[in-house]
Amino acid sequence: MDFLNVQARKNHLKCHKKRLTQDQVRHLEISFSSNNKLDSDRKSQLAQELGLPPRQVAIWYQNKRVRWKSQSLEVDYKALQQILDSALKDNEKLKLEVERLRKELHKTQEMLGFTTTTNNYSSISSSCDEVGSSCLQLRDQSKHNHLDKELYACLIGGEGHFGTPDGHNFFD
Repeated sequence: MDFLNVQARKNHLKCHKKRLTQDQVRHLEISFSSNNKLDSDRKSQLAQELGLPPRQVAIWYQNKRVRWKSQSLEVDYKALQQILDSALKDNEKLKLEVERLRKELHKTQEMLGFTTTTNNYSSISSSCDEVGSSCLQLRDQSKHNHLDKELYACLIGGEGHFGTPDGHNFFD
């Protein structure tokens, strides 16, 4: 018997549930776009303007806020996903560039007769632990200053110019 009463009550509520018209929804949407929080005065005013119970206006606002928050989270997630994808692509490009530069450095070292383990007068090492960082270390520059300048120019693609753009010399 209780089951039948529950079913009857549900059917009764469905029959009395008032659906909003397109004009009412449009009016509520406009009101929501100007302020997504609803104070009691605004709720009463909207209910009176739309011919709805204040409770229905309040529930519409609550539901709309949930949908709005969900949509904004989805938009934020997509934007962050694009940023992450871009950063991963950039990271992969940088890894390839680091590998290419390491090969070029090794090739240059071999061409000039340098070996990092056996050469006592000059050593070149490269470290790319951080993105965009590399370190060129040259020892004993006093003996081989000219050779070091040539090597440096070769590595940076210079044409025998060993200075900064403002005219200062790197090695003097």
